[in-house]
Amino acid sequence: MADVPRAQDIEILPLGLKGFLSVPDGASGIVLFAHGSGSSRLSPRNAQVARAFNEAGLATLLFDLLLPSEANDRHKVFDIPLLAGRLEEALDWIEEEETTTDLGVGLFGASTGAAAALTAAARRPELVSAVVSRGGRPDLAADALASVLAPTLLIVGELDAVVIELNRRAMSQLTCPTRLEIVLGATHLFEEPGTIDQVVALATAWFTQYLETRPE
Repeated sequence: MADVPRAQDIEILPLGLKGFLSVPDGASGIVLFAHGSGSSRLSPRNAQVARAFNEAGLATLLFDLLLPSEANDRHKVFDIPLLAGRLEEALDWIEEEETTTDLGVGLFGASTGAAAALTAAARRPELVSAVVSRGGRPDLAADALASVLAPTLLIVGELDAVVIELNRRAMSQLTCPTRLEIVLGATHLFEEPGTIDQVVALATAWFTQYLETRPE
């Protein structure tokens, strides 16, 4: 288990998007979080998952895809091209940051953030090594799905029937290495005891496998 460093407050310009960066010594890769609607870098659930990734030797970047003035705008929450563009800004930041520039990059998306992650992965295949979707809406990535090269893991709760079907439809359009994992007894937010731990275990294994090196 890696020592978990104190998270560093960062700002992604030019918009001034706020984030928390944590880079354990000898990190094997970095996971960039793409939060869904109603979530942020301050979410206790996201912090719990990030800490587990850190303990597994993965760096993490938790940041807000939307500014505070935008967070309650439902149009922006579902504006996948906008959210994907914000992720691309974060990818560029990671590429230029001294402590992260050599790390393979994974995207961890939830809800609409999963669609944004897949869209960004399709746009920037040279930077993104792996994608994990947790209770996500990958179907909202639409035409971008066929262009995703990064191995993609889709995780959905057993009791989230509608989202399971949407993930299966999206999976049929993905041509990259893909797997669908259904967590037994879990609803959309994985609030049931032990279910988020299963998500962390699945995601950690996926990222550890694929983030050893950057894409060529």
